[in-house]
Amino acid sequence: MSTKEKISVPVMAELAARGEKPEYLFWVGCAGAFDDRYKKVTKAFASILNHLGTSYAVLGTEETCTGDPARRAGNEMLFQMQALQLIELFEAYEIKKIITICPHCYNVFKNEYPELGGSYEVISYVDFLQSSIESGSLKPHTGQFSGARITYHDPCYLGRANEIYESPRKVIKALNGQLIEMERNKHLALCCGAGGGQMFKEAEKGDKEVFIERTEEAIKTNPEVIATACPFCMTMMTDGIKYKNRENDIKNYDIAELIALSLG
Repeated sequence: MSTKEKISVPVMAELAARGEKPEYLFWVGCAGAFDDRYKKVTKAFASILNHLGTSYAVLGTEETCTGDPARRAGNEMLFQMQALQLIELFEAYEIKKIITICPHCYNVFKNEYPELGGSYEVISYVDFLQSSIESGSLKPHTGQFSGARITYHDPCYLGRANEIYESPRKVIKALNGQLIEMERNKHLALCCGAGGGQMFKEAEKGDKEVFIERTEEAIKTNPEVIATACPFCMTMMTDGIKYKNRENDIKNYDIAELIALSLG
């Protein structure tokens, strides 16, 4: 998929105006909507949904923050205000299934919205990709990343918080990539350093920043690609690669980008 290629993305309000109701809400998230790097991941995943002929839509300008950063930072009132606003919107559109490309959004929808009355079938895009490959509906070409040394960084909110470990690894293997695990992986994986609201504050005093420590662990695997599945992780790994002056020989791709690049 060319990064310059324009793709058509259905919007929930436009479908509702025609009396149509898609099966899935594709939740883009703040990073997917506003961060220049993660916009490419949004586009990659949308192109995959279109390729599969998936019945989906995005909220577009009606989408707001889930409130997760507010809760992580300790502002419970703001979290509940944002969550209740979204729950009301979801009810209006009769949304039952949500696909997310951000583990933080996935976690808050799946595990924290139900306490406020918002219960949905929440699907991480890595699970969606893996199940699509397993069913045979998604058939990525294995040429581009065949034999490539790929190490995968487990996002905290996919891994330890929700035990999603195997799906992203199976996707990488479906590309015929050579998955090389870091010393600390799965439930022992080190945080990228941006979780729990750390993304939005200055680093605390210490001998080394967490993202540098994690990047060094990734580099020890001698990878061609560091694969990520979270906007925060992508930012920190990208910064770490630049900090180590390795951006010419190590690339950071999201799992969705690996698949999209292998489709055409």
